[in-house]
Amino acid sequence: MLKELFSFKDRYRILHLTWFAFFLSFVVWFNYAPFQTAVKEAIGLTEGQVRTIAICNVALTVPARIIIGMVLDKYGPRITYSLLLIYAAIPCLAFAMAQNFSQLVISRLALSIVGAGFVIGIRMVAEWFSPKEIGIAEGIYGGWGNFGSAAAAFILPSLATASAVFAAGQINWRLAIALTGIIAAVYGVIYLFNVEDTPSGKVYQRPNRHGGIEVTSQKSFWLLMLMNIPLVGILGLLAWRISQIGLLNQTQLLIVYLLLLGLYLFQAYKCWDVNRDMMQGKKRYPPEERYEFSQVAILELTYFVNFGSELAVVSMLPGFFETTFSLSKVLAGMIAASYAFMNLFARPGGGWVSDTLGSRRMTMTVLTGGMGLGYLLMGGVSSSFWLPLAIALTMLCSFFVQAGEGSTFAIVPLVKRRVTGQIAGNVGAYGNVGAVAYLTLYSFLPAGDVGNRIFFQTLGIAALIVTFLCYFFLKEPKGSFAEHHEGETPEMEVEKLPIFSEES
Repeated sequence: MLKELFSFKDRYRILHLTWFAFFLSFVVWFNYAPFQTAVKEAIGLTEGQVRTIAICNVALTVPARIIIGMVLDKYGPRITYSLLLIYAAIPCLAFAMAQNFSQLVISRLALSIVGAGFVIGIRMVAEWFSPKEIGIAEGIYGGWGNFGSAAAAFILPSLATASAVFAAGQINWRLAIALTGIIAAVYGVIYLFNVEDTPSGKVYQRPNRHGGIEVTSQKSFWLLMLMNIPLVGILGLLAWRISQIGLLNQTQLLIVYLLLLGLYLFQAYKCWDVNRDMMQGKKRYPPEERYEFSQVAILELTYFVNFGSELAVVSMLPGFFETTFSLSKVLAGMIAASYAFMNLFARPGGGWVSDTLGSRRMTMTVLTGGMGLGYLLMGGVSSSFWLPLAIALTMLCSFFVQAGEGSTFAIVPLVKRRVTGQIAGNVGAYGNVGAVAYLTLYSFLPAGDVGNRIFFQTLGIAALIVTFLCYFFLKEPKGSFAEHHEGETPEMEVEKLPIFSEES
C-alpha cells in the first residue's frame, strides 16, 4: 500500500481528498485557540469569558458526532462531508463579525458541530480499503487530518499578522477566521463532485432502520442505554461549569438539566424503536448477523483515555512547560506544539502496527498500556527534571496516545459494517467526553508540581484500567485481516482487482 500512497489514483485519491477534508474541519474547529488574547482585547472580555468560549468550542461536538453518524449511514459520506464543510462557513463568518460576548458564544456553539467531521471519513475510508489494510488507511486519514489543529496554531497567526494592514495595524483575527470557513465551504463543493461513496460495483450498506444504533441482543441494548448516559451527562457537567462563572443562573441551569434528561429519554426511545422487534422477541438475528455491543463499549473507553487525554494535554501543555521550567510563552508553545506534530506518523503507525502484528486486540492492549505507563512517568516531571528528557518523555507518551487512537479506529469499521457511522460517532464522542472530564478535573487541581502530578497520574491510572479491559474482554473482530469486508462476496472482490491489487 505505501508504495502507491502518493499515486493519487483510485482509492488513494479518495483517501487524500478525505483526509484533507478532515484537515480543514480541524483548522476550522481550532481557529479560535491562536487568537484568544487578540479576541479578548478586541471585544473586552474577562478571563472567565475567554474560558467559556473555549468550553463552547467542544460543547455540541458530542451530540453532533452521534447525529452525524446516523446521517452518514443513511445518506453516505460524500454528501454528509460536503454539507458539513459548506456549513462551516456560516458560524466562521458569524464569529468573525461578532461584536459582543453573546454573539461569540452563539457562533462558537454552532461552530463546535464542525468538530464532528472526523467520523464521516472513517466510513468513507472503510468503504475503499480492505480489512487487512484498514489500520494504516484509517491512521493516515486520522493522523494527517488531525494535524489541522497544529496547522491552525502555526499558519493562522502569520496570516492574521500579514493582513494587519486591513485592520488598522492590529492583528486581523477576523479575516483569518472568516477565511478558514470560506476555504472549507469551497472545498466542500470540490469534495462533492470529486469523490464517490464506494468503488464501482460495490453497494453502500445502510442500517435496516434509522434513529438509533441497531443492536442484536437484549443484553447489548441495555449496555447501549448505560453507555449513552455519559454522552448526555458530560453536557450537564459543561452546563454546571458554565454556571460557575455566572453565565447561567440556577433556574437556567435546572432548565438545561431537564432538557438534557429529555434528550436522553428521546435518544433511548429512538434506540428502543429501532430495536423494538428484537426486544419483544419478534425478531432473532442469525449468528452471522450478530455483534456484541460490549466491544463498542470497550472501544469507547479506549478513545476516552487516548483522544480524550490528547485534547486535555494539548490544552494544558504550554502552561505546564512554561511554569515548570520557567520558559517563555513562545518557547513553551513551540515545545507543546510538537505533541500535535506526532500525529503525522504516530497515528498511521498505530494503524500499521495493528495491520502487521496479526492481532488488533493485542495491539490495542499494548499501546494503551504504554500510554498509561508514559503518563505515570510524566507525573514525575518537576522543575528539577532535565528539560530535554522531559521533552523526550512527552513525545514518547504522545506516540502511544496517538498510535492508540489509530489502533482504535483500525477496529471500529470491522465491528458491524452497516452501522459503522453510528459506531464511529459514539466512539468519537467518547473522546470529547474524556477531554471535558479531564479538563474539568484539571481546573480544580492546585497549580504547580502537585496539581500536574495528580493530573498525569489520573490519566495513567485510567489508561491502565482500560488496558485491563482490552486484555481480558476485547475480542479480535471477525475477518480482521480478510481480503474483503463483511457482506462482500468473492465475486465482488474479483470486480475490484484493479483497485485492490496485491501490488498495492
